[in-house]
Amino acid sequence: MKYSIDEVKQYVQEDDVKFIRLAFCDVFGKQKNISIMPEELDRAFAYGIAFDASSIEGYGDETHSDLFLMPDSSTLMALPWRPEHGKVVRMYSDVTYPSGKPYECDTRYLLKQAIRAADEAGVSIFFGAEQEFYLFELDQNGKPTKIPYDDAGYMDVAPEDKGENIRREICLTLEQMGIRPESSHHEGGPGQNEIDFRYSDPLTAADNVMTFQTIVKTVARRNGLWADFSPKPLEHQPGNGFHINMSIRSRDGSDKLPYLIAGVLDKAAEMTAFLNPSQESYLRFGRSRAPRYISWSSENRSQLVRIPAAHGEYRRAELRSPDPTANPYLAFALIIYAGLYGIQNRLPMPEVVDQNLFRASAELISSLRKLPDSLEEACLLAKQSSFIAEHIPAAVLDIYCNK
Repeated sequence: MKYSIDEVKQYVQEDDVKFIRLAFCDVFGKQKNISIMPEELDRAFAYGIAFDASSIEGYGDETHSDLFLMPDSSTLMALPWRPEHGKVVRMYSDVTYPSGKPYECDTRYLLKQAIRAADEAGVSIFFGAEQEFYLFELDQNGKPTKIPYDDAGYMDVAPEDKGENIRREICLTLEQMGIRPESSHHEGGPGQNEIDFRYSDPLTAADNVMTFQTIVKTVARRNGLWADFSPKPLEHQPGNGFHINMSIRSRDGSDKLPYLIAGVLDKAAEMTAFLNPSQESYLRFGRSRAPRYISWSSENRSQLVRIPAAHGEYRRAELRSPDPTANPYLAFALIIYAGLYGIQNRLPMPEVVDQNLFRASAELISSLRKLPDSLEEACLLAKQSSFIAEHIPAAVLDIYCNK
């Protein structure tokens, strides 16, 4: 349910809400929040709530440190793990200057701009997320270890799969917060899990990714465990992927999915610094079904983009290179712009590669473009890219590639 401002005020008054979290994230997608009391809600909606931006990565320095959070009433959600009496609710917020002008390095705002560009082009793009994570034990001081919670493998069941009840608790919590999980299972690594949720519009999908990671970490901690979303938690085990499912609808009724895919493949290398923003991200490529080459196929999980077997509204393409350290607002914005580039230029799909690239011949491999081998290479491509320069503020690029 999407709430209006008046409905938020009524809900807070009638449902014993005592704390309101205004949530946002830094440029890398790490969630932040400020809690306000119900008495401050009118001020928050009218003027925003000021915060010290100099302490947030990518949000300026001490000379221009005052920014404001403007709550988005449509994102109101009660936090079900907080007390029933004296409830805590959360709203995602937009970041603005004191004048009310949107802050250009607010990645949620950047995604809104991309959505507007898609609408002007007569298309709507939708995203579904699949995120993998490891569950590790905590030591006697409550600190994370690298000891997996179980030794189960892909889609194993209890008793080998010890994460079954935790995934169930996560899925039930997602449902309580209005997010519809579609499936969950044990992944290939020891203690590794995956939960997929239904596609939605880009802004809702990105908000849901942020909410999902918070829920997973909260439920894991309540069960005495640590949830790890890093790209390669264990050296000799599968990495964590953030598989992004993309679908598109056009107001003229035409099929523009091939152009979307072609655009994403064309700009894939230039976008990689934002889809895989850590040094560790590049240890995952080319191993355990994580792609290394820029190619596509139907169903084949060794490819960068695959088109799963599906019909009607479920027809989509899956981008398999990103990992969960990516900021979903930036990731979805760049995918939208890449898709629009493909549509505007009527890019043809590259030739399909229906082979397992983990076992392909050297001749075939040599004919394919590669994803960057390192963050340094990815940043060099991003800095040289006119596509990135057009759609990513110079300050954000500088933070990602000169940190």
